[in-house]
Amino acid sequence: MSDVLGMPDKDVSGGEEVWPAKPLVAMVGCGYWGKNLTRNLSGLGGLAAVCDGDPTVAEAMSKEHGAPARAWADLLADPSIKAVAIATPAVMHAPMVREALVAGKDVFVEKPLALEVDDAEKLVRLARERGRILMVGHLLQYHPVFLKLKDMVRSGAIGRLQYVYSTRLNLGKIRREEDILWSFAPHDISMILSLMGEEPDQVSAVGSNFLHDEIADTTITHMSFPSGQSAHVFVSWLHPFKEQRLVVVGEKGMLVFDDTQPWENKLVSYGHGIRWVDGVPQPEKAEAESVLVAQDEPLKCEIRHFMDCVDHRTKPRTDGDEGVRVLKVLSRATKNIRSGNSKFQTPITERKPGRSDVFVHETAVVDAPADIGDGSKIWHFSHILNGVAIGCDCIIGQNVMIGPDVTVGNNCKIQNNVSLYKGVVLEDGVFCGPSCVFTNVNNPRAEIEKKDEFKPTLVKRGTTIGANATIVCGVTLGEYSFIAAGAVVSKDVPPFALVAGVPAKRIGWVGHAGERLDKNLVCPRTGRKYKDVGQDQLEEIEANG
Repeated sequence: MSDVLGMPDKDVSGGEEVWPAKPLVAMVGCGYWGKNLTRNLSGLGGLAAVCDGDPTVAEAMSKEHGAPARAWADLLADPSIKAVAIATPAVMHAPMVREALVAGKDVFVEKPLALEVDDAEKLVRLARERGRILMVGHLLQYHPVFLKLKDMVRSGAIGRLQYVYSTRLNLGKIRREEDILWSFAPHDISMILSLMGEEPDQVSAVGSNFLHDEIADTTITHMSFPSGQSAHVFVSWLHPFKEQRLVVVGEKGMLVFDDTQPWENKLVSYGHGIRWVDGVPQPEKAEAESVLVAQDEPLKCEIRHFMDCVDHRTKPRTDGDEGVRVLKVLSRATKNIRSGNSKFQTPITERKPGRSDVFVHETAVVDAPADIGDGSKIWHFSHILNGVAIGCDCIIGQNVMIGPDVTVGNNCKIQNNVSLYKGVVLEDGVFCGPSCVFTNVNNPRAEIEKKDEFKPTLVKRGTTIGANATIVCGVTLGEYSFIAAGAVVSKDVPPFALVAGVPAKRIGWVGHAGERLDKNLVCPRTGRKYKDVGQDQLEEIEANG
């Protein structure tokens, strides 16, 4: 996409559109951050109207800035409103951006562009088809200090770029509609991608939840890039003091952007280098030097940039494509975190004390770090990748591949020629028959990288998977379910269900012992009784029931 959108830039009274010197923008969402956007739009003479779900908030902003309070539908229908700025809750971004684009408006939207990569890509295509401006509010790309830092990197002031890391830490504001990764990290990821000039080929992340089971309070995200550079982002809202620092390391020097410092000290250059003596690297330290940067408010610069893009029909620095790139990193990091400590991750039962009888055949390979439980056996030519956790008393057959970052519970039996890919979790007592197949992407292509599309698969306690069965990613196999040999499972399987065929369908019920239940739902081996509780669900009847 070229910088110029190729749209008519002026319009005479005979019918063509005229873009005013300062395009008027309607502000939608006047809450915690929206009020700051409103202030800057008003100060730049570009505020056309205000809109908020709470009429009292909208009326207060209207009185403060002298712009009418209007309803969302009215703004979309008004041809005099050329553009909208959206600062509503993140879950509303995608549908509101779509409505605005369809209505012919240029759009500025606060990060993130959407919550799903697919939705964001659709918005980018829609904006392109309609010839509309779409800009994402990645504020720090408009900070004069970051722009100066980027210019210095581009000019070779610190030599070849090697490593970038950022920290964004504070005590609160703690949110419940998004975790710390989505709240704090997008700005840093945006800056890093801008510096690197390419998307990462690897993204890994870890997170910790302290205040809520489903919302991460701290995360560390690591990115590796095709050109050899690396970066990491550490964010937390459980930190004793505020820290907002970007450190850029080059072969000839280092730059530090510390946004908590006074303006004159926000950007500091270090001429540090490394000298090799007899094959040993020796650091050469230099004095720190503050870099002078003309002062301006970043948010004002950002809004001015949007208004200029609307006026001149040019592509924003943080356009929709840039928003998608950031979203892809967030999505990959989130999936990585969830694979390690989400609801899909089942804790392995505590090991039996006093045991260490793990057996690994001499032809098998176990990468570090991996956790193999007591009493487990790994047989010929199997490969256990890093990050795998295998419980106690498991049997891993010949030519099995597990990992990376796969969890296997206690007392599991995995027969020959089975691969458990990242995203698969086996609870205790799972049986995987010979050559059964797990997928992790729905529509793989050899020439297209789709690691960010891995879907988790959860196999609940006591499940049996027959030989040559295929388990399509993203499903849950319920407790003690039984997957017949050769079946292809593409949707969730209820507990105790016996499924067979392509695609797999329920053909009966099985009990805890793996025997098919009779018409009275009684196990012929153990006599345990079950009952149909509706909606394709089965429960065991208590002995005294």
